[in-house]
Formats: sequence, C-alpha cells, structure tokens
Amino acid sequence: MHWLTLKKILEHSEPPGYRRRKPRPAHKLGPYRERIEQILKDDQAMPRKQRHTAKRIWERLREAGFTGGYTAVREAVRELTQRQQEVFVPLVHRPGEAQMDFGHALVKRNGVLRKVAFFVMALPYSDAVYVQAFERECTETFWEGHVQAFGFFGGVPRRITYDNTKVAVSQILGRERRLTRGFLQLKSHHLFDHHFCHVRRGNEKGVVEGLVKFTRLNFFVPVPQVRDFDELNAFLRERCEADRQRRLRGQTGAKAQLLVEDQAAFLPLPAVPFEACRRVSTTASSLSLVRFDSNDYSVPVRWAHHPIVVKGYCDQVILCADGNEIARHARIWEAEQVSFEPLHYLALLERKPGALDHARPLQGWTLPQCFALLRRRLEAERLGDGTREYIKVLRLLERHSLPQLRQATQRGLEVGAITRDAIAQFLYPREDWRATVFSLDGHPHLRQVRVDAPQLSAYAELVGGVA
Repeated sequence: MHWLTLKKILEHSEPPGYRRRKPRPAHKLGPYRERIEQILKDDQAMPRKQRHTAKRIWERLREAGFTGGYTAVREAVRELTQRQQEVFVPLVHRPGEAQMDFGHALVKRNGVLRKVAFFVMALPYSDAVYVQAFERECTETFWEGHVQAFGFFGGVPRRITYDNTKVAVSQILGRERRLTRGFLQLKSHHLFDHHFCHVRRGNEKGVVEGLVKFTRLNFFVPVPQVRDFDELNAFLRERCEADRQRRLRGQTGAKAQLLVEDQAAFLPLPAVPFEACRRVSTTASSLSLVRFDSNDYSVPVRWAHHPIVVKGYCDQVILCADGNEIARHARIWEAEQVSFEPLHYLALLERKPGALDHARPLQGWTLPQCFALLRRRLEAERLGDGTREYIKVLRLLERHSLPQLRQATQRGLEVGAITRDAIAQFLYPREDWRATVFSLDGHPHLRQVRVDAPQLSAYAELVGGVA
C-alpha cells in the first residue's frame, strides 16, 4: 500500500474520491475562450430560439481555425452559462398589493379553436387570483378586467405592479414612464398607486407570472369547450373561487384566510362604478353607418349625417346622439366588418320600397313564413302600393316584439285584415267595453249636454237603401 493511500485512510472516514488540485489546461481552447464569452454575451439580446448552441459555437470556432473537439467547447459553454445566470433577491409581499398581467391560451368556442387573451390579477400576500378571458388585449379589456377583479376581491389594492404594456405606457423614459390617458383615467378613478417593472424584468412581478402559467396549465387544460365568453368566464370565476381553499407551502391556513388580511388593507370601492368603455365622437355616414375600431355599426336613418358618440365596451357598442342611446350592437373584433340592424332602415325603405329586395341590411334577416304570405297577398290586392304597405307592417317591430307581430299577422291573415292599421289592432289588448261606465264626476259642465238619438233613415238614404 502506497503511503499516500494510507494517509488518505487515516484522514478520511470514507474514500474521498478523485480530487483535481487545479484545472486541466486547455491549450487548444484557451485562445478562443474570449470569443465564446462574446458570442454568449451577444446572444442575450437575441430571441431565445435564435441563440447559439454549443454545437453551433464549435462549428464557428472550427471555421476560425480551432482544432479541438466538441466536448471541450461544450464544457466551456456550460461553465460560462452557469456563471452568467442571474441571481435574484427574495422579495417581501405586503397585504393590499397586487400584480397584473395578460396571458394567452386556446379555447374551443362554438366548435372553433381560437386563441384568447386572459386577464390575471394576483394578490402576492394571499396568492388569491382573478382570471377573465377576452377576445384580445386592449384598453377596454384592460379596464374591464380591473373593474371585475376589484369587485371579485372586494376592494381596490393600494399598489399594483405592471409590465410595460402599451395599454398603460406610451413611452419609457429611463426609470420614468409616460402613461396613457386610458390608464390615468382608471388610476384617478380608483386612486391606487402603480409600479412598472424594469424592461425585460418580469421577475419583479414573479407571482403573477407564475399564476399566468398556473392558470394556463390548470384552468385551460383540457381545452375548454364553450358557447361564448360568458360561459367561459363563469367557469374561470368558479375555478378562482375554488382556488381560495388551496394552502400555500409554508402557510398554516388556506388562501381564503390570508385574503381577509389583504382585504383589510384595500382601498374601498368607488361609490360610482368606473365605466369601462372607450368614447369616440364621430359622424354617421350617408349609409347610416358609424365607424368604430375599423368596423361599421348602423344607426336609424334619421340620424344619418348627425354627430354620434360611440361607447365601445369589451362586449358591445352603444351609439348615442343628443345624450340618448339610439342603437346597440354586439362588439365586432374582426377587422372591416359591418353590423346592420334591419329595423334601422325600414323608415327609408318605406319611402323607397323598390329597394326592399336589394337592401343589404335586410340580407340574411329571417322572418316567419306568415310574413312572406302577407307580402304576396298585399302585392296582389294593392297594385303598386302593396310593398310599401308590407314595409309599414314591418315597422310595427319598432315598438313590438317579433313574436307579438307574428301572432297579430297570423290573425290578420285568418280574417282577411292585412293592412298595417288592421294588423295593429291585434297588437293591443282587447277590452270588454260593455263593462265600461262613463262617469261625470268632476265634469259638471257635461251634465247640460244632450246627445240626440241617431236617425238611421238618413244613413239608409245616403247608401241608397230603404230604412
């Protein structure tokens, strides 16, 4: 036994294994080490999927004259990468603070697989989370997510951390931010404080970053199959409520217990709710259309060429004139589309009945079969005026529902009363006039009025008959 082996046995209770006293010299790689460091440094500014692999660095070094093997380059790259990895400081999270971010996931809506954006607000102290899905990330959905989250948590967080989204930040000026008008409106209404992360420093809001990933893996797997956003968001809200019963590592109670401390530190909800809509002033065109967010929405023809105020919500568009609502449409998220309401154009078609069959707003408007029968009979019996009379019947939809008008039309067809005025009689409740008694109470001057009985013989002479 060698005396060095005996020395190791005496110094260690177990075999220490092989120990290298100094790094093995890399004579071939040494001149190229600085170049490897520079390549890895330059890669930090590149997209993650377009950075050098160890194999690609080895190939580039060979082109520059390197004669060593791939293993030496791979070990050097691993050593340098580990040395360059960033180390973070654990942060303290106080009650009443929040972090916010958007994520994206796939959803099958009405049988179509589509990508949706989902709003996430997290409370780092209690780890409570609120999630709501939208068509896309924009000012309206940013507002609506905040309003719904504040209501869900029962208060307004005192401080909210954001990334540098264009919805909130119009320009980055070093450590300062020039905020958008929309974000300032939201902030001034709820009076919370804000904090924006440094550029490409998502670790500063690591709680919500982790919850975005948690939401995608737990709430959107398997892919939800829903009819609309209302059903999807009801499902997400249930999952957020159920998640409050989960216990965090290192905590003695569930999230719901910690949430009480968060709520105690919140700001109160404002007395007047924030209206999460974007207002735009514009003018209705000659086609009675108003453009908003690259799409057109119809208004009644009487408001053509008039100033219109558009209120764009995340799910609907409301059109106002003279301070009153004149039209309401479902929000369109595709580009360059048109939303027509057929009733808006009936007044114009009454003056121009010849355009009825070619009117674009009425294309695809499905009416019950009795309306087609009514039109045929009107056009057959009222030559030259039947189409206009039919449009007058349709205009009753401006004040009555389609089921009511359908029932009235069917009754009119049964008894042969097919004009607009005749069908209108069936839309009002019938009364038993025999039980009606006219009272003179409060009208003493009418007591002196005497009405003579009618002379039926005069009517008989008028029509050429005999009394």
